Amino acid sequence: MERMPLGVSRLDRMIGGGAPAGSVVLLAGESGAGAREFCYTSAAMNGLLETDPDLFELYYGDLEPGVTVPEAVHYVSFTDEREAVVTEMGFVMDDDLVDAGMTDVSFVELAEEYFQLTPVPTDWYAEGMADITELGTHNERTDVLEVLGEYLTEHATGNLVVIDSLTDLVAAADDRLGWADLTVLLKGLKRASHRWGGVILLLVNADVLDPTELGRLKEATDGTLLFEWESGGSERARTLVVEQFRGVLSRLEDEDIVRFETEIHDGGFDISNVRKIR
Repeated sequence: MERMPLGVSRLDRMIGGGAPAGSVVLLAGESGAGAREFCYTSAAMNGLLETDPDLFELYYGDLEPGVTVPEAVHYVSFTDEREAVVTEMGFVMDDDLVDAGMTDVSFVELAEEYFQLTPVPTDWYAEGMADITELGTHNERTDVLEVLGEYLTEHATGNLVVIDSLTDLVAAADDRLGWADLTVLLKGLKRASHRWGGVILLLVNADVLDPTELGRLKEATDGTLLFEWESGGSERARTLVVEQFRGVLSRLEDEDIVRFETEIHDGGFDISNVRKIR
């Protein structure tokens, strides 16, 4: 099975080099438990592959044999500007990693489509929109899901795409979009992604979802990485749980491993100790 690196070296090695090509992966996390840092690490590490191979080897190590690296990395945001995201990444990872890793990452802001039917003043989000050229005539459109779908159709093939974040679409689904539209889009994305052969990461804050809503999102994707806080005595630890992941979970279950303790350091998100479930 063709695999594409997620950018988290220990996890990639554990699952045979990365996620199966063509996967849509839900990154569902409690606040601060590591889901966002996982996205940052994935984007920056995969960006380093082309811009600075030596730095990539320093932070990541060697790729597993036979993996397919993404042709490009795309980062989609509905509410944040590129500068804000890159600045936040710098709080998590070394500046040299962020600077080099994000150099060639295509960053697309869908703030105009997201906010234009809301009470948010236009000048809060429209500044700088003219600098975005990859969306063609996006100014003529009003449906953020339509624009997102068109962007993915054009740019997702063979690439890594990070969508930051599905939480914003969930918030809009409560009044402007509708849950049915969102879940149908994700199911269609899952179908198309298998043909495109890239990897799409969908970030969502699990704290804002009820179990039914989270279940619908899980059903519409190929796999779920669940980021949680666990308490042990006087300390809290971040953990990563791998759930219903096509082509991944079966490999982990061969060794009874579904849960990892994690850490965040200068190289970004990482796996630390492995906890076996008996």
